[in-house]
Amino acid sequence: MDVSLVAWGPGDLPELERANTPEMTAFLGGPESAQQLVERQERYLRLNASGEAHMFRIDADGQSAGGIGWWQVDHDGVPAYETGWHVYPEWQGRGVAKAALREVIRRIAATGDRDLLVAYPGAENGASNALCRTAGFSRRGGGTMPWRGGELTFHTWVLDLSPLDLDGRVADFDERFDGGVLDETSWWPHYLPHWSSRERTAARYELGPAGLELRIEETTPAWSPEFDGGVRVSHLQTGQLSGPVGSGRGQHRFREGLVVREAQPERRLLLPRFGVIEVRMAAVRHPAAMVALWPIGFEEEPEQSGEICIAEIFGADLDESGGWVGVGLKPQHDPRLHEDFEKVRVEGDLTEFHDYAVEWSADGIRFFIDHRWVKTVAQRIDYPVQLMLDVYELPSAGGVRDIAALPHVLRVERVRTFPPRG
Repeated sequence: MDVSLVAWGPGDLPELERANTPEMTAFLGGPESAQQLVERQERYLRLNASGEAHMFRIDADGQSAGGIGWWQVDHDGVPAYETGWHVYPEWQGRGVAKAALREVIRRIAATGDRDLLVAYPGAENGASNALCRTAGFSRRGGGTMPWRGGELTFHTWVLDLSPLDLDGRVADFDERFDGGVLDETSWWPHYLPHWSSRERTAARYELGPAGLELRIEETTPAWSPEFDGGVRVSHLQTGQLSGPVGSGRGQHRFREGLVVREAQPERRLLLPRFGVIEVRMAAVRHPAAMVALWPIGFEEEPEQSGEICIAEIFGADLDESGGWVGVGLKPQHDPRLHEDFEKVRVEGDLTEFHDYAVEWSADGIRFFIDHRWVKTVAQRIDYPVQLMLDVYELPSAGGVRDIAALPHVLRVERVRTFPPRG
């Protein structure tokens, strides 16, 4: 479905009238009068013209589906934007409000002029409260206020859009890969070898003054033909845990039917829990390539398997002016989590170095690109994770490798972690 925002215009009074039904205003104290709707229409146009507000009609597949906007407020003495929306009954439950709110959040974050977005849905409006939670807002209490001749009880939802601030923070891990030799007290140069073997999963890499190069070469074998077909990978990880040969116990059970094929030593290397995790790396522009940093649960318990996708960049998603970066949370086998993953558009050459980071706390995870906020996941993942840093070569539709394009090289300048704020 194509959901777009169209600036509120002089001809949109009928949209307000369409939304002014008992059903649509049940959580707002009931319909407004005809004169109040005229005044609201004039207010929308006036505030749009002055820049104090940005009001839009929501179009879905070319049809009017509702309205949304944001406007200037103070929240607890802090300059903020407030947002609100409505979606017509025939479009509800189809992801229209979610798509429109994500676009509003994206536009506000791009302006950078206010770091706080708030929403005050009625306490009984289950759908709007659930949407706030899904969009990454955190609930911060609520209240009751006079509204349309009665009282409105509301919940307060807050979304922090501020950039990543590392001023005054000291890294507890700062890897520059410039020592000439890979530090295997921090990095295990194999990709999930329990589902294959150390020989087939050994990383191809070079270290130098500019940092790390992880390489897919012509002679790089498919890492696990039995379980993952022709996928090739060059990879470093900061932990290793699996069961005995023949068991199904192992980290990152990426498909059903996995069986441990080679016993592995347990390695507890770098296993952060909360704080900042950051990588500075350059993507590979080729349709078969993908680069990523995706910490996963160390899996002392099988359900402790959630994945924090800091950056996942497919070469096919890059173009002349920028590209799409996958960020978010994947539950894998953690039943307490649900998937909250999306691709965000980033302008600029992603084959040059960019910073990708998360700030992870007990309340949720905030995602950043070049220190700019791009997403918040309001879920709790509360166990140690190991870093997974890699470049993949994915099989082509015709099954023929583009040998002339090799090697595919992921360049990494640094990886850092910072402890949580005290």
